[in-house]
Amino acid sequence: MALSFAVVACSSSIMCKATNANNHLHLQDLSYIKRAALISDKSAGFTSPHPNFGCLIVTPSAEVVGEGYLYAQGTKPAEVLAVEAAGERCRGATAYVNMEPGDCHGDHTAVSALVQAGITRAVIGMRHPLQHLRGNAIRALRSQGLQVDVLGEDMQSKLVEEARKACLLVNLPFVYRAASRVPFSVLKYAMTLDGKIAASSGHAAWISSKLSRNRVFEVRGRSDAIIVGGNTVRRDNPRLTARHGGGHMPIRIVLSQSLDLPEEANLWDLSDVSTVVVTQRGARRSFQRYLASKGVEVVEFDILNPRDVMEYFHDRGYLSILWECGGTLAASAISSGVIHKVFAFVAPKIIGGKNAPSPVGELGMVEMSQALELIDVCFEQIGPDMLISGFLQPIPDLTPTIPSEDETFAIDPTVAPFETSIIFFYKTWDLYGAFSNFSPHPIQMPDEDGNYVTWFSVEHYYQANKFIGVSNPLAQDCIDKIKSAKSPEEAARMGRLTQRRHPHLVRSDWESVKIDVMYRALKCKFSIYPHLNSMLLSTAGSVLVEASPHDLFWGGGRDGEGLNYLGRLLMKLRSEFLGESSAASESTCIAL
Repeated sequence: MALSFAVVACSSSIMCKATNANNHLHLQDLSYIKRAALISDKSAGFTSPHPNFGCLIVTPSAEVVGEGYLYAQGTKPAEVLAVEAAGERCRGATAYVNMEPGDCHGDHTAVSALVQAGITRAVIGMRHPLQHLRGNAIRALRSQGLQVDVLGEDMQSKLVEEARKACLLVNLPFVYRAASRVPFSVLKYAMTLDGKIAASSGHAAWISSKLSRNRVFEVRGRSDAIIVGGNTVRRDNPRLTARHGGGHMPIRIVLSQSLDLPEEANLWDLSDVSTVVVTQRGARRSFQRYLASKGVEVVEFDILNPRDVMEYFHDRGYLSILWECGGTLAASAISSGVIHKVFAFVAPKIIGGKNAPSPVGELGMVEMSQALELIDVCFEQIGPDMLISGFLQPIPDLTPTIPSEDETFAIDPTVAPFETSIIFFYKTWDLYGAFSNFSPHPIQMPDEDGNYVTWFSVEHYYQANKFIGVSNPLAQDCIDKIKSAKSPEEAARMGRLTQRRHPHLVRSDWESVKIDVMYRALKCKFSIYPHLNSMLLSTAGSVLVEASPHDLFWGGGRDGEGLNYLGRLLMKLRSEFLGESSAASESTCIAL
């Protein structure tokens, strides 16, 4: 009997130790996942909003030996950077990523890096929000023998949900955009304690403190664009800059139905950042021509409403938009269901005034029970002000309940994926995103002396070629800066800005050679990467369209009015590659 008790006691002790060890490992996993989510946000404000990926490599002895994060669209994946930092210490280690790898559709660099480095386990904070990428990397890693744990699926608890939420929050714009087909939109306003955004006279400088205004600059830097209405332009004449001394500058958007706007306004100064004016079709044609002469882009809608405008900017690739408008436009945006989150800066001031404006206009509600209640409300004191933030719409559920196209095809073979005869591509994370000139695929091209030079992307090479051959030290300096740019986005920004500010530095034959420059770069890219070549050939019989709604030269335009030269060049290359394959097959047949 005593022996029996001893055995039971020993087993209990072993079970207790195993449970404690598992709990410890569990807590470590969550800590590392939160760290991956934290570092994934490091490039905020320096580059355009993009999917945020962070990766940690941790040894079995719990030592962090490598970290990495995606800097911008078209740059090295976080997993590759983390593996490079860890080196040989990757063998037998665990990789922690806040989101399932997949920053460029058609590219498997991240998965390959983890497998080839000898990683044996991967802990993933959340599945990829995009349907065409969701689950792909997880399946690929498991097929290579890695243990893959996904928060909320393979690991569940209250603490797990907190860690998973951290992963969701760092990619909110991406998650909302994928679920709602409009950019993630934040309504921001500052008001007095009695709910006024200006005095009865319209004067509003300043309601909030300098600390609060600095926070607004940070929020702007995390946005693709800032939206205001015509009243704000007329009353405040804002600049709407991020004011951080460099890096990403959000586009300024003005919504005005009548186009009753002043001829002189800070927003018409495009020296640092562009402005888009959105209006009703046919409004003030003469003023539209005036804006066009200043370089301001004008986009017309048959009926101007926030939902249609947001769908347009979704198609334009925007992830996050900040609304800094007055009460009338704010009410219209809320009623249209395009506002996802609210940032309200409340200052300890009272201004009064029966006619003083409030942050949100008429919503048609007559009872308090109809009031919109914020979700996950947060309170933060910023100097003398209180920042109240919360969501108007719940965070979308990413639990994979809807079958993917491949899974649907397995269930019903008559439903074939990708039946369409037109294939659209634009952002690198979109379906067929690897076709983009911003994709993270370095190329080697000969320079003027015939020596091969490596360029980080097709876009790097294209932008630098604007200034090649110009006998001016500034042109060479611009080429060097573009070549060393950390991302295709930065290379494009440098090239476009220099072309706009210093047109004399652009080579005289640029307009006649730019198509050939792009063609040669694309041919190199699709020649040296076999998986990209295979992807291009798989589209045989389909029309390829670069889906930019605003680039009417390289893209297809908003209503198909664009020249779509990027799509044309890819189709030309596809024909050439198919011809080569056919010729090779014929040669093989003859040899046999």
